[in-house]
Amino acid sequence: MSEKIDVTLLARYQPLNALNPENLQEILKQLKLEKLAAGETLFKKGDAEAVQYYLVNGDIDLLGDSGVLKTIHSGTTDGFNALAHILPRTVNAVAKTECSIFKIDAELVDVMLTWDQTGNYQVTEFGVGSGNGDDDWMTRILQTEAFHRIPPANIQAIFMRMESVPMKAGEKIVGQGDEGDYFYILKKGRALVTRSMPDQPKGIKLAELKDGDSFGEEALISNSKRNATITMLTEGLVSRLSKTDFLELLNEPLLDWVNFNEGQKRIDEGAQWLDVRLPAEHQANSINGDIHIPLIFLRMKMETLDNSKQYIVYCDTGRRSSAASYLLNERGFTTSILKDGISAAPEDMRTAG
Repeated sequence: MSEKIDVTLLARYQPLNALNPENLQEILKQLKLEKLAAGETLFKKGDAEAVQYYLVNGDIDLLGDSGVLKTIHSGTTDGFNALAHILPRTVNAVAKTECSIFKIDAELVDVMLTWDQTGNYQVTEFGVGSGNGDDDWMTRILQTEAFHRIPPANIQAIFMRMESVPMKAGEKIVGQGDEGDYFYILKKGRALVTRSMPDQPKGIKLAELKDGDSFGEEALISNSKRNATITMLTEGLVSRLSKTDFLELLNEPLLDWVNFNEGQKRIDEGAQWLDVRLPAEHQANSINGDIHIPLIFLRMKMETLDNSKQYIVYCDTGRRSSAASYLLNERGFTTSILKDGISAAPEDMRTAG
């Protein structure tokens, strides 16, 4: 394989091939090829650094306690997957031959995947974005299954507590690294979502938001800092709900997080594991007995699910699975989310490709 990487080649790697072309271009700008000599260690068992490694040229041995478990050859199906990406890593990776690799911040990839795969349904499924005024978007929200499941007093309180804030073009709504303070709905206007990296301080474009898009729930649900900056491209209007009100009125009735032991207990009682990652991620490593519907296809394939069954949804981090749980709950399904994603599952409960 050539040492030169362009977007066409980058798009052959999993799960990068699920990103939109603009995001691939942003990744291409920041990645650098690194050389490994034969016998050099790429990472060790137990490593938990949130980095995805990809093989461009050469062969990599994945070693367990008993020796070589698998040799990864560049240009093959395995070679186009991130190397042993489940954290903490369960193997050592050692160059069998001289190799070229590149690495990408795993958090960035996960954020990009989530924005790409959920940006459109948050508008439609949440019931906002027609641009016909306050009464219209409120009415459409009230028609969603999610609000049928929230106590009526909570629905009333949501509308009473939402605050409308006029925004100017160029004004920042949220900043990367800020504490989560509000859940937002962009009622009018367009906004740009960017994420800064050490070598990209001006920010990498993740998405563009328009009338009706909702955002900001992730930092509130996970009690983490904002993972991106959102800046108005035009003059507009946002509605916001405080973190306290969001957790009390909107999130708590809809999202249920469980650890692996509690999830397995529910499986034993008749629930079903549901993996919403991409096909190559599922093929490489999955929980025994699960079913698989990628997040991006979930809305189309929802009718194949049994709405009398509870689903324990998982991904790599909880980011995509929480989005899937939100979507399923809006349609009347009962779901829980696996904390820490597939890495929470013991090795003997996972199937490796």
